[in-house]
Amino acid sequence: MELVVIGIVALLTAGATLFSGFGLGTILMPVFALFFPVPLAIAATAVVHFANNIFKFGLMAKQADWRTVARFGVPAAIAAIVGASLLTWFDRMPIVAHYTISGSVYEITAVEAVIGVLIVVFALLELWPRFQTLAFSPRWLPFGGVLSGFFGGLSGNQGALRSAFLLKAGLSKEAFVATGVVSAVIVDAVRLITYGTGVMAGHARR
Repeated sequence: MELVVIGIVALLTAGATLFSGFGLGTILMPVFALFFPVPLAIAATAVVHFANNIFKFGLMAKQADWRTVARFGVPAAIAAIVGASLLTWFDRMPIVAHYTISGSVYEITAVEAVIGVLIVVFALLELWPRFQTLAFSPRWLPFGGVLSGFFGGLSGNQGALRSAFLLKAGLSKEAFVATGVVSAVIVDAVRLITYGTGVMAGHARR
């Protein structure tokens, strides 16, 4: 039953975020976190995100602006390594606190606290109308790549920032979507490799 729920949510979320270019991780990761430890939930969401973007990559890659990809996607990839490595570091930190509800003891870990705060922040940003229209000058593309990649690696939340920085890059609608997809594929590939050598390996040793 768990696999059915996860599969349905992944399918519906991927379809709903096809054109917006963001929101998949914000919706899907909390669902995965109901069934898996938070770092594994982020890694599992990254797999779905990557598969979804690979499909879109095949449809749209020819329309991408590769100069913009270089200015935005390369810094994003480097920052994604840092963010994903930081996730691994948080996951190895000791338990922060305990609490009891109805006689059952629960634990709060550092990674759960950090990711929980980020989920709330990004969810609020994506619901904020002003943020939907936020756009930055093209000169900030490398910095935007760093921000998007870092948070993409740390929590999977990268799309909203990516769209905000690409919005005024002088791209057509088709190139905007395609460039975002290519950049997302680059970040997803890098963070999955980092998760595989860090988070996943750490859980395998437990």
